[in-house]
Amino acid sequence: MPAIVIVGAQWGDEGKGKATDLLGSRIDYVVKFNGGNNAGHTVVIGDEKYALHLLPSGILTDGVVPVIANGVVIDIEVLFHELAALTARGVDVSKLVVSANAHVITQYHRTLDKVTERFLGKRQIGTTGRGIGPSYADKINRVGIRIQDLFDENILRQKVEGALHQKNQLLVKLYNRRAISVDEIVADLLSYTERLRPLVADTGLLLNQALDAGKTVLFEGGQATMLDVDHGTYPFVTSSSSTAGGASTGSGIGPGRIERVIGIVKAYTTRVGSGPFPTELLDESGEYLRAKGFEFGTTTGRPRRTGWYDAPVARYSARVNGVTDFVMTKLDVLSGLEKIPVCVAYEVDGVRVEEVPVSQSDFHHAVPIYEEFPGWQEDISAARSFDDLPRNAQDYVLAIEAISGCRISAIGVGPERDAIVVRHDLLN
Repeated sequence: MPAIVIVGAQWGDEGKGKATDLLGSRIDYVVKFNGGNNAGHTVVIGDEKYALHLLPSGILTDGVVPVIANGVVIDIEVLFHELAALTARGVDVSKLVVSANAHVITQYHRTLDKVTERFLGKRQIGTTGRGIGPSYADKINRVGIRIQDLFDENILRQKVEGALHQKNQLLVKLYNRRAISVDEIVADLLSYTERLRPLVADTGLLLNQALDAGKTVLFEGGQATMLDVDHGTYPFVTSSSSTAGGASTGSGIGPGRIERVIGIVKAYTTRVGSGPFPTELLDESGEYLRAKGFEFGTTTGRPRRTGWYDAPVARYSARVNGVTDFVMTKLDVLSGLEKIPVCVAYEVDGVRVEEVPVSQSDFHHAVPIYEEFPGWQEDISAARSFDDLPRNAQDYVLAIEAISGCRISAIGVGPERDAIVVRHDLLN
C-alpha cells in the first residue's frame, strides 16, 4: 500500500483534516512531519468540534496510529495539554508515537520569538510567537535539543548551557530582558521525562516497517505550500518544509515510497500573517467570506485575510508538490453569491503573467486578472454526489479544475465530517 502526502496548496487553513477524515478507515498511520503548534486543524464529528494544534488529526480516527515525526518541533507542555483535553472528552490517545529525533521548543524559544518579532516593528513577519522559528533556527545551528536528550540529564544540561550562552547575551544586552537560568530550563524539561518515555520511538524505522508490511501511511503537512521556507513567499513563511518533499526529510521515509500527493484548496483563498496576497479583499466581499467561512485561526484566533480563488497559486502548488489530486473545501461558503470572481493570471508592470512570479517584488505588486463565474443560491450542505450540486456549482468546480493543473477529486460542502462530495477515489 502507498505512502500518501496531504499538503495545503495555498497559505494554510485549507481544511486538511477533511481529507484525512475522508480516507478514514483505509489508513493505518497518520504522520505529522513538519511544523509545531503554530497551526491547527479543526475537525467536526457530529456535534463535537475538535481543535488540534500539535497532534495529527488522525488521532481522532479509531484504529489509526498517530505519529509526530522528526521534522516537527514540539512544545511538550502543549503536547500533554492537548492529550489531556482529548482524554477528558473520551478520545483514546494511547497509540500516539513521538520521534526521538524531534526537536523541543523551550521557554527561551518562546521568549525570543516574541521579543524579536516586536523588535522588527513594521517589518514583522507575523509569527504566532510560539517559539517555532527559534527552535528550527537552533536545529539548523546545531544547538537544538531533541526529545531523546531528555533521557540523559548530563547531555541535556550541556546542550541547554550551550544554547543559553549566546541567547542570554541577546536577551540582556539587546532586548533588555532578564537572563534565563540553565537550572530553570533543565528542571522544566526533566519534569516531562517519565510521561514522555512510553511515547518515544524510532519513528523512521517504525514507518518504513509499516510500509514494508503493506500498511497505508498518510503524511499530514502543517501550514501550506505558500508558507514553505524554500518555495513560499519568503520571508513571510514558516520555518519548515511544508511541501510534499518535506514528508521524506521530516519522517525518514524515502521519496520513492510516496505514490499519492493530495493538495487541499479552499474554494476561495485565505492567509494569516504578513506577506503578499494578490487576491486579498479589503471590502464587504472579504468580510462576507470571513464571516460565513468563520475564517479565524484555529490556534491564534486571528482573523484570516480573505480573497478570491487564485488559480496561478494552485498551479504552482500542483507543480512544486507533484499533486495527484486536489480536494476543494468550503464550496458551501460561496452559496448565495451572484457572481464569483476567480484569479486566472496576474498583471505585473503592465504585462500579463500566467504563473506565480519568482521575484517576490513582482508577486507583491501583482494585480489579479479575474474571470467571473455565475453563482448559486441553493444550500449545498446536504449534497453527497456531484450531481446533487446546482449546475452553477458544478460548472465552478469544473472551471477551477481546468485551470488549476490537477483533477478535483473531492469537494467539501460543510464543516461536518461527512459533508463531502467524492468524485474520484483518492487512493487510485
